[in-house]
Amino acid sequence: MSADRAALVEHARLSIARGSKSFAMASKLFDPATRERAWLLYAWCRACDDIADGQDHGHGMTRHSDGPERIARIRELTTLALAGHATGEPAFDALGLVAAECGIPANLPFDVIDGFALDGDGWSPRTEDDLYRYCYHVAGAVGVMMAIVMGVSPDDEAVLDRACDLGIAFQLANIARDLSEDDAVGRCYLPSEWLAEMDIPPGEHMRPAHRAGLVTLVRLLTDGAARHEASARIGAYALPFRARWAVLAAADIYGGIGREVARRGAQAWDHRVFTSKWAKLGAVIAAWRAARRPAPIDPPPRGAALWTRPR
Repeated sequence: MSADRAALVEHARLSIARGSKSFAMASKLFDPATRERAWLLYAWCRACDDIADGQDHGHGMTRHSDGPERIARIRELTTLALAGHATGEPAFDALGLVAAECGIPANLPFDVIDGFALDGDGWSPRTEDDLYRYCYHVAGAVGVMMAIVMGVSPDDEAVLDRACDLGIAFQLANIARDLSEDDAVGRCYLPSEWLAEMDIPPGEHMRPAHRAGLVTLVRLLTDGAARHEASARIGAYALPFRARWAVLAAADIYGGIGREVARRGAQAWDHRVFTSKWAKLGAVIAAWRAARRPAPIDPPPRGAALWTRPR
């Protein structure tokens, strides 16, 4: 390993350790080469998110007035990195490295950036289709890139669709968990059509008077996350054993967030939902057992019945 590559890998390892204990644990199940590449991709995703939202490894999201300028910077650095140029920013150089090593199509990172641009423009969804389009951009496209990092061909649309479903499942769970935190910075990812059906005025969904209606809407999110997770688990059986193990562990660990939000009901936002260290360890063991079993004979349909990943 070259000194430059080693430095980028170390930067990426530290980034995932600080930014996501869940993904950091799941990544340890990969073979060494895949693990390093997963870290490299994560570092870019984390850096983009932090730049777009003024965060430090996912913490301290704030409102800001220069959203378009932040997105323009992300696009510029990503363009340079994908062209093979040094950017002076380790996370972007990490993307250039992993994209070159794995043959990640250039449109996928820009699909992710388009999701950050929606947030930068103060966007919120009107319809369920809008919600799923957003989830694709900020998470489904990342799932597709991760599948390619794990060795899936960029032309294997069936498996990439399932990988996209896992990213969407994670994002739906995130949205359900983070409703209060997002509301604090003026964001809402519940479609306005859903809110209208519950007679919840825009911007008032976190008020105690609307808690019953909010629980009903959040169940749509967590049920959607569960459907997409079930679909994604089928795609995992197309992967090598260690990659399959890691994906199933991540599905258990992160899927548990959505399941816990649903279980808590009206109390879901009193305290932030997280997965304990022991629960993560249990998920890793359960995933090992599941990864050793044959693929289901009759797989469930893909999760996104009303939405199709861009080609």
